[in-house]
Amino acid sequence: MTKPILPAFLSVQGFMLSDEEKRLFAKCNPLGVCLFAKGCTNVQNPQQLKRLCQDIKETIGREDVLIAIDQEGGRVRRLVEPEFTPLAEQQRLNTVELAKQHAFLVAHDLKNCGINVNFAPVLDICYEFTSAVLRGRCFDGDEKQIAILGKAMVDEFMANGVCPCVKHLPGHGRAKSDPHLELPIIDDDIKTLQTDFYPFKQLKDAPMGMVAHLLLTKIDNSLPSSESPDVIQNIIRKEIGFGGFLVSDAIMMQALKGSIAERAKRTIAAGCDAVCLGNAAFSDNLELADSGLILSDNAAERLLKVQKIIQQSLKHSDYEHIKNKYCANLKNIISYNSEYDATEILNRIRK
Repeated sequence: MTKPILPAFLSVQGFMLSDEEKRLFAKCNPLGVCLFAKGCTNVQNPQQLKRLCQDIKETIGREDVLIAIDQEGGRVRRLVEPEFTPLAEQQRLNTVELAKQHAFLVAHDLKNCGINVNFAPVLDICYEFTSAVLRGRCFDGDEKQIAILGKAMVDEFMANGVCPCVKHLPGHGRAKSDPHLELPIIDDDIKTLQTDFYPFKQLKDAPMGMVAHLLLTKIDNSLPSSESPDVIQNIIRKEIGFGGFLVSDAIMMQALKGSIAERAKRTIAAGCDAVCLGNAAFSDNLELADSGLILSDNAAERLLKVQKIIQQSLKHSDYEHIKNKYCANLKNIISYNSEYDATEILNRIRK
């Protein structure tokens, strides 16, 4: 009999699994883990990271364990130079060629270490009033340009055996505050929000998507989007038509209320296929493991596409050539500088 899967990306506390983590992971059979570089410090060098990823798979006992990371580029990256490829923020990727080069270079680093899911690209639109948490992380352009560049990255990730996760459904750009700290409130009507939906509609066949923590008052004025059946079922699934595997943004964020188990149960009940715990403590892993949640049959069906992608190998071998072209293309593009570090905020929440 197949062991039930816990529909969650759990956290890992260090450079290697502790004995208590091994016992828990073997027992609860999580969908996967999400790795970080601060708080839960999981990345030291490529050799250590490869050993950690292999240990995770062997401990859980499944080759298809999802090992995820946020490797967008710029200030949101967990693998940094000189051990890994230097990466620009998404805002600087203003051509299809650059977007594809960027995705290949990310896939090269991830795949070689055993990571098979990247929580990227960001398909949100950056407005003048957009929260600092997103600035520099969005493509520079209108919704049509974002869709074109996003598709280039999604296709390149998939072609190289890394599952992309488009985010943040149904569109985070109108949020003026940071969900790490509070629940952002968006009062715009559905007609106005169509602009934000557009990139996600164009990539509705992407294998995985991340649901934001937002209060969209004209759709559901009481529940965060990640816990709202109206948002997930009526907007993301029906209006946008997104058919991929849905995972929540980190449920440890202060946009959500209640215990970790309560947050996870509400999120799954609303229609997310899995939850991402975030940069969390081991006690949060324990609580989530004891929640009684099981991956649904519908979620397992959507997971098949993800599993097929991560079985593929890197399609290129000329890494140095692509890296040199990428760096040359970026020379004349102004970088977006920001001291805003959402991971550090998560780390403070964790403490």
